[in-house]
This record gives sequence, structure tokens and C-alpha cells, in this order.
Amino acid sequence: MSKSVKALLALALVTSSASAFAEGAQQPGQMGAIGQLIFLGGFVLIFYFLLWRPQSKRAKEHKNLMASIDKGSEVVTSGGILGRVSKVSDEFVVIKVADNVELNIQKSSVVAELPKGTIKSIQE
Repeated sequence: MSKSVKALLALALVTSSASAFAEGAQQPGQMGAIGQLIFLGGFVLIFYFLLWRPQSKRAKEHKNLMASIDKGSEVVTSGGILGRVSKVSDEFVVIKVADNVELNIQKSSVVAELPKGTIKSIQE
């Protein structure tokens, strides 16, 4: 017999004996009602810690940011515009981006408040 035929017979023998052992093995039963509830609870916890909690934390921080904007604050908008706040209303903010250039933007589009003097340090 050639080596390839011997190898093929050996492989067939090993797989048939492995399947014979597997036939005698006991199959695991279905998960009970308590196991399913624990499994579902695990998914809820994963979604809470990975999605809901961080999102609500970011929303709370953004709400606090919008409430803290006042005249003279240096801010960055979601479009990347950097400017100094010159007027604040309930829904809108007027920012000065250059000499004689002011933009009306929604308060919600402000993404960050910068430390005082940031604009001056960038322009130099």
C-alpha cells in the first residue's frame, strides 16, 4: 500500500472511533427558565453599561455645557468654527469669529468651551 492510502485509512479509523465515542456522550439539555432569565439579564446589563449609560452621561454633559455658555466664552461649534460668544439667547448664540464678522448659531451646535485666551494664542 502506498503512504497516501495508509494515511487515508488511518484518518478514517480515527474519525469513525471519535464519532463512536460522541454517540455515547450525553447531549446537554435545554436551558431552563431561570437560565434564560439570567441570560437575558446579562444582555440587559451589557447594553446598559456599553450603550445607555455612556450616552446619557454625554447628553448630561452637553446640557450642562449649553447652560454654562455666557458672553465672552470661547467656543468651538460642531462645524469646527472657533469664536467668542457676544450674545446669548434661549436657543441661539451669536459668536464673533473675526473683526466685524458675527455668526448666529444654535446653542446645541456648540461642542466645547475653550479656556480663556485660546483664540489669542492661535492667532499669534
